[in-house]
Amino acid sequence: MKARDGVDLILLAALWGASFLFMRIAVPQFGPLPLMALRCAVGAAVLVPLLAWRGDIGVLRRRPGAFGVVGLLNSALPFALFGFATLTLSAGYSALLNATTPLWAALVAYAWLGDAPTRRQLAGLAIGFGGVLVLVTGRGAIAPGGGLLAVLAALAATLSYGVAAGHARRYMTGTPAIALAAGSQIAATAVLAVPAALSWPERMPDAGAWLAVLALGAACTGVAYVLYFRLLTRAGAPTATAVTFLVPVFAVLWGGLFLGERPTPTMLAGGAVIFAGTALATGVRWPFSAGAAAGGAAEGRTRQKRRPG
Repeated sequence: MKARDGVDLILLAALWGASFLFMRIAVPQFGPLPLMALRCAVGAAVLVPLLAWRGDIGVLRRRPGAFGVVGLLNSALPFALFGFATLTLSAGYSALLNATTPLWAALVAYAWLGDAPTRRQLAGLAIGFGGVLVLVTGRGAIAPGGGLLAVLAALAATLSYGVAAGHARRYMTGTPAIALAAGSQIAATAVLAVPAALSWPERMPDAGAWLAVLALGAACTGVAYVLYFRLLTRAGAPTATAVTFLVPVFAVLWGGLFLGERPTPTMLAGGAVIFAGTALATGVRWPFSAGAAAGGAAEGRTRQKRRPG
């Protein structure tokens, strides 16, 4: 892996890890639906001009229904569910649950797309979801008054990400990656607009919450997508997939620095088990290499129009 790709990987993990911090800051004042509608709108405002500059803006008009499904499953629904979850869960705990996304994506690929799992992958799925059980047994990272519902919401969000990946692979192969990102944010904004308006907070959020919204939309959504797709183009899917292992590290770091959150032994143990299972299920091995089968499948899912990022 080249040095510039390593920088992109670390920066991307730092941004996506920070998204859980910004959600924890802003969601108590905005509520899940208004916050995520704003996040998607700001993200679209960053990505659409980039898409136009690349000359791919017309792609959005070709298959509005497909973009609508991706926007619902990959942004609107999981963002809202994570917004609800972070009312209760710590930033690091939420990010550890988010790390189960590749496990759900693998299950969807097996059940929907007919990708027969190997014994190694089946073992990885069993280990990864076993790590979730370890996490659920340790409640120290869950705020007082919280419960299993927040954990289930976060897991439902990651399942939605997995279904979205399967849908994109089956119905949107060949669509430019930035178009997928921009189109999904536009569609998600449209889906969330009315529910957000109906649940808008009676009291205006303070300046800190608004800054968190801008950071969440512009940096953690818009800029992060650009970094992610640049990694896909330059370094390939196995390297980009490795961000899964780094996001929780940064989420725990930011939560500790800015919110005083401390990881519990159960969190650390559960996270380690989830990472081990994810590595087996996806074929990712340190330092960011992959088995031929897993790597080839990942590249096939993510191969898009190749342009400099």
